[in-house]
Amino acid sequence: MSTHVLPESLRKFEISERVTLARGTSGLAKINVQTSRTTAEIYLHGAHVTGFQKNGEPPLLFLSRASVFAAGRPIRGGVPICFPWFGPREGGPAHGFVRILPWDLAKTSAAPDGTVTIRLRLPKNSVTPEWSALRAELVVTIADQLTMELIATNESADKSLEVENCLHTYFQVGDIGAVSIIGLQNVPFDDFAAGAAGARKLETDSVLRITKETNRVYPNTTGAVEIRDENLKRAIRVEKSNSHSTVVWNPWTTQKLPDDFDPAEHKIMVCVESGNVKQNKLSLAPGATTSLKVILSSQPL
Repeated sequence: MSTHVLPESLRKFEISERVTLARGTSGLAKINVQTSRTTAEIYLHGAHVTGFQKNGEPPLLFLSRASVFAAGRPIRGGVPICFPWFGPREGGPAHGFVRILPWDLAKTSAAPDGTVTIRLRLPKNSVTPEWSALRAELVVTIADQLTMELIATNESADKSLEVENCLHTYFQVGDIGAVSIIGLQNVPFDDFAAGAAGARKLETDSVLRITKETNRVYPNTTGAVEIRDENLKRAIRVEKSNSHSTVVWNPWTTQKLPDDFDPAEHKIMVCVESGNVKQNKLSLAPGATTSLKVILSSQPL
C-alpha cells in the first residue's frame, strides 16, 4: 500500500465537517480537526499536536520549517510529549520514547456545541520490557481553547515506576524581543543554559524577557503563565493541573541543536512547558494512574 493512502480502518473515526484523516508530511497519518472557530492537527506519530489556530489569528503553535517527519525522529515544534523521562538518558532517546512511536487512534467525538475530542493510545506492544507495565493515553479537546491531558497508568502488580512527564509546548510569537512572560517572578529556577548541572537562581524581575539562550526549569510551580506578545498583539495563557514543574526554553543561536531547527527561528518561538521533571518526578505505585492536564488559550492584548 502506498504511504500516501490512508488505511480504511481509520476512516471510521472521521466525523462530518469536524474530523478528517489524511496523510500528512512524509506520508504520516494526520488528524485534521475543524470547529466553528478553530482548527487543529494531530499526527499519530508521537501523538503529536502540530497545530492549533483560531480563525483569523496566527497559529498558536510554532512548527519548525526544518522539522523531520520520519519514523524514529521527533517532530520539531507543536507539542511533543516528553515521557517517561525528560532530557537525556543513557541508552535511550532524549525526552523518552513515546514522542517517536506511532500511537493508535482510539476514539473521536463531537459535542453539540462543536467541541471535538480526540483520544489516542500508546500501543502495548510498542514499548520495551522495562516499560511493559506502562500505559499511556492522550486526550485532546479542541474548542476555543486547546486542552491536552496525558494519562499514565502503571499496570504492574508489584513494581513501582519512576516517571517524568512534560508537554513540551512550542508557541509561535511575532518577535522574541517583544515578548514578556508573566507568572514566574520571585520563583527559584535551575538555569541549565549556565551548565549541565543547572545553577539555582532567582527571577526577581516582574516579567521574564528572552534576550539570550534560555533553558530554565522552575520546580514546585503550579500556577498559570502568560506570554504577552506585543508584536502579534495577543496574550497566550498556559494553565495546568497536576504539574509541579514549568520549563522555559529558547535555544537562541548558541545552543547546538540537530538539523531539524533553523537557528534563525529562535526569533519566532518560545517554549513554556508543563510537567513533572527532575526533582518533581513521579513515583507510580502498582495500579496507580496519573494525569497531567494543560489548557492553552489566547486573548487580544
